[in-house]
Amino acid sequence: MITKGAEPKSLTQHRAQPHSNYDNYTQKGELRAALVSEQKGLCCYCTGRIRAERTAMKIEHWKCQADHSDLQLVYGNLLGACLGGNGKSPNEQHCDTRKGDRDIKWNPADTAHAIETRLEYLVDGTVKSSDDEFDPELNDILGLNLSYLKNSRKAVLDSVLQWWRSTPKARQKVQQQIDHRINAAEYQPFSPVAIWFLRQKAGGKAS
Repeated sequence: MITKGAEPKSLTQHRAQPHSNYDNYTQKGELRAALVSEQKGLCCYCTGRIRAERTAMKIEHWKCQADHSDLQLVYGNLLGACLGGNGKSPNEQHCDTRKGDRDIKWNPADTAHAIETRLEYLVDGTVKSSDDEFDPELNDILGLNLSYLKNSRKAVLDSVLQWWRSTPKARQKVQQQIDHRINAAEYQPFSPVAIWFLRQKAGGKAS
């Protein structure tokens, strides 16, 4: 769902300097702004709200810095993530905070990975994948099925299901709804769940 744009000029310039690394890159504010803009205000993993402020997001390395130092300044490896329960107990953490130095199979910002085709949502808000490697990563590494995340997704599913059931000739209006949500300047939190549901309807799936 994430379409990478042009990287910040400051990142390009910094990478060209001798002895450059992520730690001595001083223009992280510009990087945060670019990531939040292209992600339309949503965390790369849970799709909750993020803002381009140090206290409202984290800069995530999809391939961790510890094992992939050659990618630490590669824009395609950089994502915007939520704080993920930073400071809470490990079993309450999620997204980058929980992931730490571990790697996951698919990059949500790599179009070749087509992340939206690898996820599905149950009526209780659970997110899962038919990929036998990726599905346990959603839980064990990213913690995406913590109760409050499930409840947030369920609320979105309930809302779009209500629209579907109460709108006359809803199937004829599904693509319009999808386009409206995708083309928004800023996404609503957890909106990819609604888009997934609507695409199921557009394809004639589910009731």
